[in-house]
Amino acid sequence: MLQTWRWFGPHDIAKIEDVVQAGAEGIVSALHHIQPGVVWSSEEIEKRKAEISRTSTGEPSGLYWTVVESLPISESIKKQQGDWRQHIETYKQSLQNLADAGIETICYNFMPILDWTRTDLAWPRPSGATCMRFDFADFAAFDIHILERRGADNDFPEAVKEEAAKRFSEMDEQRKRQLTGNIIAGLPGGAETFSLDDVRTHLAEYDDIPADRLRRNLFDFLEEVVPVAEKLGQRLCCHPDDPPFPLLGLPRIMSTEADYRALCSAVDSPANGITLCSGSLGTRPDNDLPGMMERLGGRVHFLHLRNVRREGDAIAGSFYEDEHLAGGTDMVALIAAVLKEEARRKAEGRADHQIPMRPDHGQDIVDDLRRRSQPGYPIIGRLRGLAELRGVITALSHARTEFS
Repeated sequence: MLQTWRWFGPHDIAKIEDVVQAGAEGIVSALHHIQPGVVWSSEEIEKRKAEISRTSTGEPSGLYWTVVESLPISESIKKQQGDWRQHIETYKQSLQNLADAGIETICYNFMPILDWTRTDLAWPRPSGATCMRFDFADFAAFDIHILERRGADNDFPEAVKEEAAKRFSEMDEQRKRQLTGNIIAGLPGGAETFSLDDVRTHLAEYDDIPADRLRRNLFDFLEEVVPVAEKLGQRLCCHPDDPPFPLLGLPRIMSTEADYRALCSAVDSPANGITLCSGSLGTRPDNDLPGMMERLGGRVHFLHLRNVRREGDAIAGSFYEDEHLAGGTDMVALIAAVLKEEARRKAEGRADHQIPMRPDHGQDIVDDLRRRSQPGYPIIGRLRGLAELRGVITALSHARTEFS
């Protein structure tokens, strides 16, 4: 695996030299300051490449921009409204400019409105660490009593609604603002943020877009951009829904193995692939991550390796970000499946036999607790995760194992 590190640009509290010291081999980044639907110019792409190539003292870093995460898809494209056709043309031009800069792997998602959803961004653990958490009752309190979404009462079990009402009655204004901010924070590092009224407006525009139509809109988008990416020698890889179950009455279409099979079949091209995120997909008890890697591995172009701890067996429920080798996903089995797929690709002579991965998220530990990092992206917590994952990779790749 190609070990990479997500970097949000010059304003990231993690400096390029920190990434070098972590031992990462490449950078995952994006032009977060550019709104969806606007072309990524060659000048802005080269500027980011230059920022990655040097430490803060001007020394060569030895790092390069390996994966784009994400080249965002506008709400207009997702809904097929307004300037959506022009936005697709803009997307194609951005792909061309990225290809001209030598960047081949592009991650994206097709989640309506919000990129990911958590109710707590710094939930305390017994060790003293903090992590991100999704509490189903807290989310219900927001949806029913703060957002006051029409029909929200019908989307939660009775016990969850009762607990949500109790918690809401005990919330002061500060807690209501904190919960709202956590849920509608928008994209990690992104240019977009939302108000409650923004969310209500967007939700209303999805009233007539069921899951089947949103999926068709995704496939329409892919039918336009995948041939361009294939011609340019690029690999597009779709990130799963996070969390992978319906929220706010919105459709979820990239949550299961069946969803990814449909994606790959709809536009059957090596340029149309998967970002296998073990944390997002691992939130559902019916997703078998090692098995998905074994069965769909040929189309996996990017890996997010992290772990979550589910707090029940329901499809929709509470969970928190656990340590990388803890949680509900058997990370050793998943890494073994990845190494087996890489060996198969290498034997076939595939140029992309080495799959880029990054240690996704991480608990805030040690000095992380005194920093204000992007939620989910602490320096030391991710460094610990990378070290643990690297240890598993090294052990399974040892000369005495079948993957050597």
